[in-house]
Amino acid sequence: MANVKINRHTDIIRRKVHLCGMKDIMFDRYAGDNKTQLEPHQKMYLQPGDELPVIGIPAANITSFLSAHNTNSAPKRLRDKRQYKDIANACLSFLDIEETFIPILRNGEPVRFGGFKNDRDEVSGAYIHRSVARLDKGIPNPKVRPVIPTPWEIVFHLTLFPNKEIQEQEILNLFEDGGRALGFGTFRGVFGKFYVKGWD
Repeated sequence: MANVKINRHTDIIRRKVHLCGMKDIMFDRYAGDNKTQLEPHQKMYLQPGDELPVIGIPAANITSFLSAHNTNSAPKRLRDKRQYKDIANACLSFLDIEETFIPILRNGEPVRFGGFKNDRDEVSGAYIHRSVARLDKGIPNPKVRPVIPTPWEIVFHLTLFPNKEIQEQEILNLFEDGGRALGFGTFRGVFGKFYVKGWD
């Protein structure tokens, strides 16, 4: 449990949040339509640069973790069914993440992608996970998705604006409880689980 100084609802609260992965994290970035087929490396979130691209998580995915109604967000999964929408809406309204793209770190350095060869990337340690999901009427749906192994961590800056709907402790609780129950990425609950290492 991270230590946190609880502020008043009239304060602007800024925190540096440090999350550490407990389980490998799987990605399945949406192409924008259901017809476009992506290669495994295209299913990750990559930030090009002068060196090899950095693997990361869009801040929008973390916002969705805290506020989505139509998928298994932390409020929807963990809070009272009559109240979770109010909690999710409050997160969407009063929280801001400074970064737009949050690099995945290992030993304090960004994890870079070198390229898959025989289903594995020697630079990042990423590997390709192959499975078959079953749709309605037993129709097979092959899934090919990239996975980043532990250890991984992310660091970002969060601002909570003054409001009377949601307080800092509840935000921290959603990260702590949701990290154990859901996590980030796809196939959440099996992959992508994390714990709160820092809340400063």
